[in-house]
Amino acid sequence: MKKDIRHIVRGRLRALNAEEKASMSAEVCALVAAHDAVKKARVVALFASLDDEPDTHALIETLSVGHTVVLPVVHGDTMQFYPFVPNDMRVGAYGISEPAGGCPVAPSQIEAVVVPGVAFTLEGARLGRGKGFYDKYMSQKGFKAYKIGVCFRCQLVDAIPCEEHDIMMDTVLYNN
Repeated sequence: MKKDIRHIVRGRLRALNAEEKASMSAEVCALVAAHDAVKKARVVALFASLDDEPDTHALIETLSVGHTVVLPVVHGDTMQFYPFVPNDMRVGAYGISEPAGGCPVAPSQIEAVVVPGVAFTLEGARLGRGKGFYDKYMSQKGFKAYKIGVCFRCQLVDAIPCEEHDIMMDTVLYNN
Protein backbone atom coordinates (compact mmCIF):
# COMPACT_ATOMS: atom_id res chain seq x y z
CA MET A 1 0.00 0.00 0.00
CA LYS A 2 2.74 2.51 0.95
CA LYS A 3 4.66 1.54 -2.20
CA ASP A 4 1.54 2.20 -4.30
CA ILE A 5 1.00 5.63 -2.72
CA ARG A 6 4.64 6.57 -3.34
CA HIS A 7 4.31 5.50 -6.99
CA ILE A 8 1.09 7.47 -7.55
CA VAL A 9 2.34 10.65 -5.84
CA ARG A 10 5.71 10.55 -7.59
CA GLY A 11 3.82 10.39 -10.90
CA ARG A 12 1.87 13.50 -9.92
CA LEU A 13 5.12 15.28 -8.99
CA ARG A 14 6.75 14.38 -12.32
CA ALA A 15 3.80 16.00 -14.11
CA LEU A 16 4.62 19.41 -12.58
CA ASN A 17 6.77 21.81 -14.57
CA ALA A 18 9.51 23.98 -13.07
CA GLU A 19 7.38 27.13 -13.13
CA GLU A 20 4.51 25.43 -11.28
CA LYS A 21 6.92 24.03 -8.68
CA ALA A 22 8.53 27.43 -8.13
CA SER A 23 5.19 29.17 -7.65
CA MET A 24 3.83 26.47 -5.35
CA SER A 25 7.11 26.37 -3.38
CA ALA A 26 6.94 30.11 -2.75
CA GLU A 27 3.40 29.74 -1.47
CA VAL A 28 4.26 26.83 0.86
CA CYS A 29 7.35 28.60 2.21
CA ALA A 30 5.37 31.78 2.87
CA LEU A 31 2.90 29.71 4.92
CA VAL A 32 5.78 28.21 6.91
CA ALA A 33 7.39 31.60 7.58
CA ALA A 34 4.04 33.03 8.72
CA HIS A 35 3.15 30.08 11.01
CA ASP A 36 2.98 31.01 14.71
CA ALA A 37 5.07 28.02 15.80
CA VAL A 38 7.86 29.11 13.45
CA LYS A 39 7.61 32.80 14.33
CA LYS A 40 7.83 32.01 18.07
CA ALA A 41 10.65 29.45 17.78
CA ARG A 42 14.24 30.31 18.49
CA VAL A 43 15.49 27.09 16.86
CA VAL A 44 13.78 25.92 13.66
CA ALA A 45 14.67 22.66 11.92
CA LEU A 46 14.31 22.85 8.16
CA PHE A 47 15.52 20.65 5.30
CA ALA A 48 17.51 21.39 2.17
CA SER A 49 15.00 20.38 -0.48
CA LEU A 50 15.38 17.90 -3.29
CA ASP A 51 13.86 18.53 -6.74
CA ASP A 52 10.57 16.81 -5.90
CA GLU A 53 10.00 18.78 -2.67
CA PRO A 54 8.92 22.36 -2.00
CA ASP A 55 12.06 24.45 -2.57
CA THR A 56 13.24 25.53 0.88
CA HIS A 57 16.54 27.19 -0.04
CA ALA A 58 15.26 30.79 0.11
CA LEU A 59 13.29 29.95 3.28
CA ILE A 60 16.45 28.71 4.98
CA GLU A 61 18.20 32.00 4.21
CA THR A 62 15.19 34.09 5.26
CA LEU A 63 14.60 32.31 8.57
CA SER A 64 18.29 32.28 9.44
CA VAL A 65 17.87 35.99 10.16
CA GLY A 66 16.20 36.01 13.57
CA HIS A 67 16.23 32.25 14.18
CA THR A 68 18.78 29.53 14.57
CA VAL A 69 18.11 27.30 11.56
CA VAL A 70 19.28 23.70 11.79
CA LEU A 71 19.44 21.21 8.92
CA PRO A 72 19.65 17.42 8.90
CA VAL A 73 22.86 15.48 8.45
CA VAL A 74 22.60 11.73 7.87
CA HIS A 75 25.19 9.40 9.41
CA GLY A 76 24.53 5.79 8.47
CA ASP A 77 20.98 5.05 9.57
CA THR A 78 20.59 8.04 11.88
CA MET A 79 20.01 11.73 11.38
CA GLN A 80 21.02 14.73 13.49
CA PHE A 81 20.46 18.45 13.01
CA TYR A 82 23.36 20.90 12.71
CA PRO A 83 23.29 24.70 12.59
CA PHE A 84 23.03 26.22 9.12
CA VAL A 85 26.00 28.41 8.27
CA PRO A 86 25.83 30.15 4.87
CA ASN A 87 28.72 29.21 2.58
CA ASP A 88 29.60 26.21 4.77
CA MET A 89 27.49 23.51 3.13
CA ARG A 90 28.42 20.27 1.40
CA VAL A 91 26.63 17.53 -0.50
CA GLY A 92 25.91 14.70 1.89
CA ALA A 93 24.00 11.43 1.91
CA TYR A 94 21.47 10.97 -0.89
CA GLY A 95 22.79 14.08 -2.67
CA ILE A 96 21.25 16.40 -0.08
CA SER A 97 22.93 19.67 0.86
CA GLU A 98 23.93 19.70 4.53
CA PRO A 99 26.03 21.72 6.99
CA ALA A 100 29.73 20.91 6.62
CA GLY A 101 30.69 21.44 10.25
CA GLY A 102 29.55 22.41 13.70
CA CYS A 103 28.06 20.40 16.53
CA PRO A 104 24.70 18.66 16.52
CA VAL A 105 21.81 20.39 18.25
CA ALA A 106 20.01 18.39 20.95
CA PRO A 107 16.49 17.30 19.97
CA SER A 108 15.14 19.16 23.01
CA GLN A 109 16.44 22.50 21.65
CA ILE A 110 14.38 22.38 18.46
CA GLU A 111 11.08 24.21 18.88
CA ALA A 112 9.61 23.82 15.38
CA VAL A 113 10.50 21.24 12.75
CA VAL A 114 9.52 21.45 9.08
CA VAL A 115 9.27 17.93 7.68
CA PRO A 116 9.27 16.78 4.05
CA GLY A 117 7.38 13.75 2.84
CA VAL A 118 6.24 11.93 -0.26
CA ALA A 119 2.60 12.15 0.83
CA PHE A 120 0.50 13.51 3.69
CA THR A 121 -3.09 13.40 4.88
CA LEU A 122 -4.85 16.51 6.11
CA GLU A 123 -4.95 14.84 9.54
CA GLY A 124 -1.15 14.81 9.72
CA ALA A 125 -0.23 11.28 8.67
CA ARG A 126 3.04 11.29 6.72
CA LEU A 127 4.61 8.93 4.22
CA GLY A 128 8.35 9.48 3.87
CA ARG A 129 10.86 7.98 1.48
CA GLY A 130 11.01 4.74 3.45
CA LYS A 131 14.18 5.00 5.54
CA GLY A 132 12.49 6.30 8.70
CA PHE A 133 15.01 9.07 9.44
CA TYR A 134 12.45 11.63 10.57
CA ASP A 135 10.32 9.15 12.53
CA LYS A 136 13.41 7.92 14.40
CA TYR A 137 14.58 11.47 15.09
CA MET A 138 11.20 12.70 16.32
CA SER A 139 10.88 9.64 18.58
CA GLN A 140 13.98 10.57 20.58
CA LYS A 141 13.78 11.40 24.26
CA GLY A 142 13.47 15.13 24.78
CA PHE A 143 12.07 15.89 21.31
CA LYS A 144 9.03 18.14 21.70
CA ALA A 145 9.07 20.42 18.66
CA TYR A 146 5.93 21.48 16.83
CA LYS A 147 5.84 19.29 13.69
CA ILE A 148 4.93 20.93 10.37
CA GLY A 149 4.60 18.72 7.31
CA VAL A 150 5.07 20.54 4.01
CA CYS A 151 4.05 19.44 0.54
CA PHE A 152 2.39 20.39 -2.71
CA ARG A 153 -1.39 19.92 -2.89
CA CYS A 154 -0.89 16.98 -5.29
CA GLN A 155 0.89 15.11 -2.47
CA LEU A 156 -2.21 15.06 -0.28
CA VAL A 157 -3.93 11.68 -0.09
CA ASP A 158 -7.04 10.45 1.73
CA ALA A 159 -5.29 7.82 3.84
CA ILE A 160 -1.83 6.51 4.66
CA PRO A 161 -1.37 3.21 6.45
CA CYS A 162 0.30 4.11 9.75
CA GLU A 163 2.43 1.87 11.91
CA GLU A 164 3.27 2.27 15.59
CA HIS A 165 6.58 4.03 14.85
CA ASP A 166 5.06 6.58 12.42
CA ILE A 167 4.96 10.11 13.85
CA MET A 168 1.97 12.33 13.10
CA MET A 169 2.44 15.97 12.11
CA ASP A 170 0.81 18.71 14.18
CA THR A 171 -0.18 20.46 10.94
CA VAL A 172 0.35 20.08 7.20
CA LEU A 173 0.98 23.15 5.03
CA TYR A 174 0.47 23.04 1.26
CA ASN A 175 -0.24 25.36 -1.66
CA ASN A 176 -3.77 26.27 -2.78
